[in-house]
Parts: sequence; structure tokens; C-alpha cells
Amino acid sequence: MNSTKLRVLLISAFSLLLLSACGSMESAAQDDCTSIGWQIGSPGYNDCYRARLYERKMDYALPPGDRPRPSLL
Repeated sequence: MNSTKLRVLLISAFSLLLLSACGSMESAAQDDCTSIGWQIGSPGYNDCYRARLYERKMDYALPPGDRPRPSLL
């Protein structure tokens, strides 16, 4: 196997490994609520889920008026 194919294979495998570790905000909010004892489908769980999802969306949102800038790297 030549070095180019090996390099592409390693980069692909590494990328797949990194992406598989990423979860969504929805699954993280669900994990938060079930970890403190709420059962999926209960009224308390639904309130918890909506609140945690909103908090996570706000955590990852840009501040008002801020625009993304290109990376210098």
C-alpha cells in the first residue's frame, strides 16, 4: 500500500472516531434529565428537557451583535 492511500485511510479512521464521540444537544439534555431521576415521558421530564435544551442552545450561541471571524490558524 503506498503512503498516500495509507495516509487517507488513517485520516478517515481518525475523523470517524472523533465524530462518533460527538453527541447532539438533544441527547445531552436527555442524559441530563434522566441522570437526575426523571423518567422519559413524565411531565417533569418534559419541563426539564425543554429547560436543559434551551440552556445548551444559549451556551453555544454567539453573543448579540457578534459575528464569526475567520481563524488565523
